[in-house]
Amino acid sequence: MPLPAGMSAREAMAIGTAGYTAMLAVMALERHGLKPEQGPIVVTGAAGGVGSVAIALLAKRGFTVHAVTGRPAEADYLKGLGAAEIIERKELAAPPKPLARERWVGGVDAVGSTTLANVLSMTRYGGAVAACGLAGGMDLPTSVAPFILRGVCLYGIDSVMCPLPRRKEAWKALETGLDRQKLAAMTREIGLSDVIGVAPDILAGQVRGRIVVKVA
Repeated sequence: MPLPAGMSAREAMAIGTAGYTAMLAVMALERHGLKPEQGPIVVTGAAGGVGSVAIALLAKRGFTVHAVTGRPAEADYLKGLGAAEIIERKELAAPPKPLARERWVGGVDAVGSTTLANVLSMTRYGGAVAACGLAGGMDLPTSVAPFILRGVCLYGIDSVMCPLPRRKEAWKALETGLDRQKLAAMTREIGLSDVIGVAPDILAGQVRGRIVVKVA
């Protein structure tokens, strides 16, 4: 992929695979026809890389964003990115019902497992969820109820084998559709020698937003 003309190499690395994946998820929801006036969008794993960029992208497009996180202390950070409501992860941790109260018109999910199953059961009629991660597990303990009784669509987001035309579309959209101040707010820089020390925090889910490694 060529570097977009209006983007620095550092910004491209700050966006990275996580931000590019978030853009693909947002594009899938827009192709489905979701619009801000239809209702809120939920973003799970909100303080992570995918979640942080997804919140910023959706907020700039005018969507009301509900951010799900296991780290309530990050509420101010998430609201700074554009989240209107903070939801604790434990609210989506119980065994999912086939159908629950309708809460969101769509979602971007980076967690999978029980969290995704609960999001599906709470998605409004005709809504859509873009699934792009498995931080909570690869299983999906759901039923067909959201799909056959509410017409909910589940979109799988793959960033690896994504065709080149869609990649170009995503990066072009990131060039113009991502607030650079918010990107800067979610990014911190470390040196190559710091990577080993930060790695356990990444595995423990304690890293917020994006990390750029300066290999100088």
